[in-house]
Amino acid sequence: MGVVPVMDLLQLLKSQFLCHLIICYVFLASGLIINLLQLCTLPLWLVNKQLARRINCRLAYSISSQMVAVLEWWSGTECTLYTDPKSHLLYGNENAIVILNHNFEIDFLCGWTFCERFGVLGSSKVLAKKELAYVPVIGWMWYFLEIVFCKRKWEEDRKTVAQSLQNLRDYPENFWFLLHCEGTRFTAQKHQISMQVAESKGLPKLKYHLLPRTKGFWVTVQNLRGAAAAIYDSTLNFRNNECPTLLGVLSGKKYHADLYVRRIPLESVPEDEAECAAWLHKLYQEKDSFQEHYAQSGCFPGPTVSSQRRPWALINWLCWSALLCYPLGLLLAHLVSSGSLLTILASMALCSAASVGVRWMIGQTEIEKSSSYGNKASLS
Repeated sequence: MGVVPVMDLLQLLKSQFLCHLIICYVFLASGLIINLLQLCTLPLWLVNKQLARRINCRLAYSISSQMVAVLEWWSGTECTLYTDPKSHLLYGNENAIVILNHNFEIDFLCGWTFCERFGVLGSSKVLAKKELAYVPVIGWMWYFLEIVFCKRKWEEDRKTVAQSLQNLRDYPENFWFLLHCEGTRFTAQKHQISMQVAESKGLPKLKYHLLPRTKGFWVTVQNLRGAAAAIYDSTLNFRNNECPTLLGVLSGKKYHADLYVRRIPLESVPEDEAECAAWLHKLYQEKDSFQEHYAQSGCFPGPTVSSQRRPWALINWLCWSALLCYPLGLLLAHLVSSGSLLTILASMALCSAASVGVRWMIGQTEIEKSSSYGNKASLS
């Protein structure tokens, strides 16, 4: 009888905005500290590039694992992994290109969790918008991780993306390159436009995905041949038709994700650009059939394997929380004891500005605020 009220009280605590504010404070403050440490590694790049890369992998892990800890330990979200047991033994022990669907507000976070469970979160790579390189914490972290940035203008991107990918061929850590081939998050409007393009090109229509952008995929595969061993085709869904949000995760809402992963040897992907494009379109037709299977049966085809949470993300998060909340508590106590109206008003104004900033950051993950990329027809 006493357990239920305690759980209810804990859930009530998790839903309070003050808790969200503290979580975001720890993330931002620790992130800026780590960005500064990353900046200090610049001279090391000239002396020992591989050591600088290894250090930046650990520093990046200290940032990104905090968000994974919020999902896995604060929210309690669970993930069931559907995959071949033989392939499962290779995850984390080889370089790979991970193809993800882009339907949910937190699918990027689930991708990071997938990386964390197999020990490659600190070294994982993505193809990101160039503008993100200038964003503190995440963007600056990605810059030192040699993330591949693009402008979404193919003629300008082709050479820079290829060069960035070539730079990863001698990377000293196993890495996964996470790729959203659809180029943007799924919305009804974007899907309608994408299917108009499919009809004009004579391609089979997709029900649960947008048409993949084939040029970026081909360039990625061509430049990582011999460095990456496989493609991990990953399809994500959530039970009970839930559409999880970052705000829901921060509020401690528990979700249950199902992730279906197929390992495909990279050598099976055609080298010719046109054949590679046809191969990718066929892959997305298969991904659509997996989602249809899930919609009808509530599960993906094939066996499930155990994929346990690791404690390191939680330990890192707790250490940063203890380190940063202690001086914050001392400062607040000093402000209250000082009795200065001006100081208290200034502190309240700072907290209000911080809360607005937190709400803005959360809002950027919302589907209705996703980029306009894909809202007009394109044959690229």
